[in-house]
Amino acid sequence: MDYNQVINYLFNQLANYQKVGASAYKPGLDNINDLLNNIDNPHLNLKTIHLAGTNGKGSVAHILASILIENGYKVGLFTSPHIKDFRERIKINGQLIPKQAVIDFVNNNQPIFDKLNPSFFEITTAMAFSIFKKEKCDISIIETGLGGRLDSTNVISPELSIITNIGIDHTNFLGTTLPEIASEKAGIIKYNTPVIIGEFYSDTFDVFNQKAIKEKAPLSVVNDLKEFKTDLLGSFQQKNINTAVKSVQVLQKKGWYIDNQKTRLGIQKVKRNTNFIGRLDVISKTPLIIADASHNVDGIKNLFKELNQLQFNNLHCIYATSSDKDVSEIMSLFPLKAKYYFTSFQSERSLETKYLSQEGEKYNLDYSLYETPNLALSSAKQNYRQDDLIIVFGSFFLLEKII
Repeated sequence: MDYNQVINYLFNQLANYQKVGASAYKPGLDNINDLLNNIDNPHLNLKTIHLAGTNGKGSVAHILASILIENGYKVGLFTSPHIKDFRERIKINGQLIPKQAVIDFVNNNQPIFDKLNPSFFEITTAMAFSIFKKEKCDISIIETGLGGRLDSTNVISPELSIITNIGIDHTNFLGTTLPEIASEKAGIIKYNTPVIIGEFYSDTFDVFNQKAIKEKAPLSVVNDLKEFKTDLLGSFQQKNINTAVKSVQVLQKKGWYIDNQKTRLGIQKVKRNTNFIGRLDVISKTPLIIADASHNVDGIKNLFKELNQLQFNNLHCIYATSSDKDVSEIMSLFPLKAKYYFTSFQSERSLETKYLSQEGEKYNLDYSLYETPNLALSSAKQNYRQDDLIIVFGSFFLLEKII
């Protein structure tokens, strides 16, 4: 298969959570272990950092990668989902892996896939491990896909585990309360391996602390927040930066050479070093359009908190979401002084606009419905006046159509 055929195989022949949701989710580690056994267990030869959390793990992963790149390390980075290009999921020193690497991995291992019937995420996880090993990465930063305990990435023995925060999301898989969700995330805590908790919650700390005690894992909580200069927009990124800095301090204690001045440079150059997109991303200045991947309650709270710090006249909000989100609670956060452009995207997971309309009515929002994201964007641009702001948010899939 050529590259386009390989991507078609991955997305259309394999169930992909990003597109179809729950039916693509295969909890448990048996299948990924079988797959890795068939390709010589590349993860066993990797130095890794493992990240879980409801929000912020992608940002922390990219900040850490930038710091380590600035310090001269060859850094693998595995995150999900992607926005425009499948290869955003697997980067080395901030660069997308070559298309040929994707082609070779799928073509060489397709008989194994046909035998084991792995999920889309299991294949991409194995692909990342295999390529990071082949490219002799000094360290690889691995983000969980969903949860932690039963996530396909939870086969590694990392240098460090990081849990950024806990919020209500993916309740159909992880539980409906914060302690239940925390218990799933705590599954990445490993024996005698340091663990960092990015944000203290009284409802969840005991879950992490008990698991850390059981595993004899030294536990640290990020408490003292300092301000750092960065190319990332949003005051919420300071929390993620401090989590990354705490992680660096733990790595230094384990013997990794990381220069403090280069750490500051890495924080200043996250986007430049890692090609990080989709977090308060200015995609146009005239008209002013910002794209943000926030999609759950906590993320959208942070988004509107940040928008309140900006100077603009009128706010135009292009919004679409997945059917598994608590859209009623999310829309309760929407400011009344804004114009909303509700739309949907091509996916079985996309929430139909009629349901967005029902919630819009309930909260007395000024909204219109659009069949596609591009129609919504076109209408927002027509209504845009000087010093207005257009914000696009609610789903990675929506951002794919607009960025």
